[in-house]
Amino acid sequence: MSRYALEGRVAIVTGAGRGIGRAIALRLAEEGAAVLLADLDESEAGRVVDEIVDTGGRARSSQADVTVAADAVRIVHEAVTAFGRLDILVNNAGVGAVAPLLATDESTWNLVMDVNAKGVLLCSQAAALQMIEQGEGGRIINNVSGAGKIAPGRDIALGAYAASKHAAVALTKQLGLELAVHQILVNCVCAGIVDTPMWDLIDRESALLQGLPVGEVKARAVASIPLGRIERPEDVAGVVAFLASDDASYITAQTVNVCGGILPY
Repeated sequence: MSRYALEGRVAIVTGAGRGIGRAIALRLAEEGAAVLLADLDESEAGRVVDEIVDTGGRARSSQADVTVAADAVRIVHEAVTAFGRLDILVNNAGVGAVAPLLATDESTWNLVMDVNAKGVLLCSQAAALQMIEQGEGGRIINNVSGAGKIAPGRDIALGAYAASKHAAVALTKQLGLELAVHQILVNCVCAGIVDTPMWDLIDRESALLQGLPVGEVKARAVASIPLGRIERPEDVAGVVAFLASDDASYITAQTVNVCGGILPY
């Protein structure tokens, strides 16, 4: 059942082939939006498109690297060509790297910063220019992670990831202020311990660094959640759908915690 009445609106979701991106694309389509699913692996995005189309939704996939400006411009053009306009951009594509900062090499740093920070900038630039041309406002929603607000800590060696996500929070706030005059609302969602392949990677690599059995790091993290359960991708998708809706028409340049209570601010 649609809650947020996104019929007639068009969305782009990056990194939409699995995990949180998949859940967001499915939810926006359920709410009535037409969705372009962009992913480095178009075959994964294509399978999600099939899920949407099989339930009566409108969607198409596109192979894209968010770190390439030409790809960011192209997916906006493809969305407009396919569906007539662009109303919503969800910057979801992201990568993680588990290593202490003193052991983080330059290539790893560059990759994480390029995808998680520069990719947000490039896709937002392309989408905002289209929204400004349309003259009817729009929404840019960044999936940032709680690592954009607090350091993950000594036992979760995600320093480069946290730096990139802190950058994405700053981009969200500044872009929200700059685009307010155009009624383009820019916000970010800070999730917690989400049951996705990325957290499985974090668990494996962190366990290796600490000499712990696989599963132990994730179990400890889940045990710290006040609500008592791991977060589902759908928990994030619901808040993204809200931020894309008219119910969120007076919210911009904000970070919204969707974390089960683990973030202190």
